[in-house]
Amino acid sequence: MDPRDTPGYRLHRALSSLTSIDVDQLEPADRERISTATTLLEQVGFLTQPNTTRDCDVHGES
Repeated sequence: MDPRDTPGYRLHRALSSLTSIDVDQLEPADRERISTATTLLEQVGFLTQPNTTRDCDVHGES
C-alpha cells in the first residue's frame, strides 16, 4: 500500500498546504477561513492518532 494513501498523510498534506499560504495578502474573511480550516485539521489530526486518546480524557469526564 502506498503510504500517501493513508488518512494521516492526507491530513498532513492539507495542513501543510494551508500553512504555506501567505495570509498577509488575503482578505480578512479568507484569513478567517484559513485559520478555521487549519484549526479543524489540527483537531482531526489529534483525534486520528492512536496514542493520543489512550492517556488523556477525551470526553472530559472526571
